[in-house]
Amino acid sequence: MSHPLREVIARYHLDARRALGQHFLLDGNLIARIVRDAGPLSGRHVLEIGPGPGGLTRALLDAGADHVIAIEIDPRAAAAVGELAAANPDRLQVIEADAVGLDITTLAPPPRRIVANLPYNIATPLLIGWLRQAAAFEQMTLMFQQEVAERICAPPDSAAYGRLSVLAQWTCRVALTLRISPAAFVPPPKVWSAVVGFIPHAEQPPPDLFRAMEKLTAAAFGQRRKMLRGSLKTLGGQSLLDSVGIAGDRRAETLSIAEFDLLARATS
Repeated sequence: MSHPLREVIARYHLDARRALGQHFLLDGNLIARIVRDAGPLSGRHVLEIGPGPGGLTRALLDAGADHVIAIEIDPRAAAAVGELAAANPDRLQVIEADAVGLDITTLAPPPRRIVANLPYNIATPLLIGWLRQAAAFEQMTLMFQQEVAERICAPPDSAAYGRLSVLAQWTCRVALTLRISPAAFVPPPKVWSAVVGFIPHAEQPPPDLFRAMEKLTAAAFGQRRKMLRGSLKTLGGQSLLDSVGIAGDRRAETLSIAEFDLLARATS
């Protein structure tokens, strides 16, 4: 697969642009592994963000996805993947747009899955937006910088545990499934990457509760070294903590997802 992709990159002058967070994965074996991690795709609508030269897009089509919608901000890459769409008009749609701020649930009916090698510079805001709507997705298989992937999957009482861990694990079952060396990309990033699988929980928080959790985790982890009675002062401090039976001298990273859920419900 790598040679045709290199030809596509040359033909469309797809030199990766740092401003767009572009690093193209050309290793066919790794692309196939990511698609396997995404589970059965037959009968599914698959949303891909930042397809670049289309390596993952091709693999999603080969894996039997009913319909792939590729969202690409770079007109050069949109044109490259457009060539693939012309050959698969009923199964691939390319949308030239900025995925940030786009409600992708409006683009395809359920069952929906997201499979994407996310541009590093927008990966976290995209993820938080999708977690707000987690009920709309059957599964998400997403590639991040390894450090971000480890934060998403971190357990309480670990250095990486933080706001992203809580929001992700509160709404989904998460697992880091694959680590990828910089050498697999063109151009190689300075850091390793990793793929995380997300399966949304059957019960999802309503929008007002999700907003309360965002506010709560921003306050709690905004001043990690502070005890909760101090970091949550604007949300009620000690009286809030007393109302759910959590000691005020604890720090945010010691709280379980269930304890954060109790606090969010008490503030919403």
